[in-house]
Amino acid sequence: MAVTRARKIEQAENLSSELKNVSNVIIATYSKLTVAKDFELRKALRGVGAKYRVVKNTIAERAGEGSKVADALKDLKGVTSIAYTEGDPVALAKALAKYAKDNPEFSFKAGMVEGRLITAKEIAALATMPSKHELMAKLLFMMNAPAQRLVTVMNAVGRNLAVVVDQGVKENKFKEA
Repeated sequence: MAVTRARKIEQAENLSSELKNVSNVIIATYSKLTVAKDFELRKALRGVGAKYRVVKNTIAERAGEGSKVADALKDLKGVTSIAYTEGDPVALAKALAKYAKDNPEFSFKAGMVEGRLITAKEIAALATMPSKHELMAKLLFMMNAPAQRLVTVMNAVGRNLAVVVDQGVKENKFKEA
């Protein structure tokens, strides 16, 4: 059954409202994707706070007009799906790259991260980077390490003094004069 013009306009408006605040989009293509595999992909993307849609190229282009990701959605050809998030682009890229590795019929076309157009190779490179949470944890560890070392050194002086005094008492080194 053919989709009516009114329905296409409605789909474009719905997608446009979702893409309004999005700055991270990865555009992919697939062939022979089963419903079960599609469900598996959507579930993985929901887990990282992303959304996934299979769209017609013209609807995607219309929906992207006026948004931060408009350049990525221009001149699309073939079967197109888009995954997008307002959150961490690395988590999105990792989820998609893992899925693409397990399902060779799924491949990347292009993407946009924080207003910068990226290629399929750059998406794969993005997927190998540590996530935002991992980077924050490493940064906090690096900031905490000097303070932890200082406390260890300060405690060592008192501990060493106590050990020396304890050994002196045991060996009767402290006698009354």
